[in-house]
Amino acid sequence: MKIELDAAKSVEENAAHYFEMAKTARRKLEGAKAALEVTKKKLANLEHDMEKKKQEIIAKAVPKRKREWFERFRWLYSSEGFLIVAGRDATTNEVVVKKHCDAGDLVFHCELPGSPFAVIKSQGKEIGKKTIEETAQFVACFSKGWKAGRSLVDVYYVKPEQVTKEAPAGEYISKGSFMIYGRKTSLTVPLKLFIGKMEDGRVMAGPKEAILANCKASLELSQGDMKPSEAAKKIRVALATDDIDEIIKTIPVGTKA
Repeated sequence: MKIELDAAKSVEENAAHYFEMAKTARRKLEGAKAALEVTKKKLANLEHDMEKKKQEIIAKAVPKRKREWFERFRWLYSSEGFLIVAGRDATTNEVVVKKHCDAGDLVFHCELPGSPFAVIKSQGKEIGKKTIEETAQFVACFSKGWKAGRSLVDVYYVKPEQVTKEAPAGEYISKGSFMIYGRKTSLTVPLKLFIGKMEDGRVMAGPKEAILANCKASLELSQGDMKPSEAAKKIRVALATDDIDEIIKTIPVGTKA
């Protein structure tokens, strides 16, 4: 680098001159950097606003899907086409059994804490063996056995007329619980769970055969300690869906994706 000196000035004066020039250049550089950061932030905010507006336009353009009555509960379509409806908690267990259990249906439960009561809706048809096995597995996966890392769980099923809120004298039945009278049919099932997206965009979790028969995209889930929101983000990418809240509602606690 060539530096020109003013012969009319002393060495000290030339040095002071260039020192001031350097300070000025440094201030300009710092100002340019600050301006660049401000511009970057404005650009990021603009991109965020544009993406938000884009999603709003898409949401308005795509008509909202009508939610079915059973979507307030846990639900599944079996590989044979039967609808299975299960409670999410004590309150919905009561509703499922009391209001959505008809003659010809089958009621499923297991003795582990947190197990839902589930009902296969027969719609007047004979319920197949595969649907029974898939429902038992579905119930097992939404019991505390899933979070505890159990590999096998015993599940039983009975007819609707065997389920009642009438307790023996001196006993009390808590909310979401029922007395079962008569013979129970038990199955030992593995805790294997898949999640998938149906043609209409609904997200459904259940045994592999049921998911593959009803969904266009699917993913196997495993037991773990991942936060529901983190697991849902991974599932969202795999299934190409934006409804994280629906995914969180669909998977059991203690799911790893």
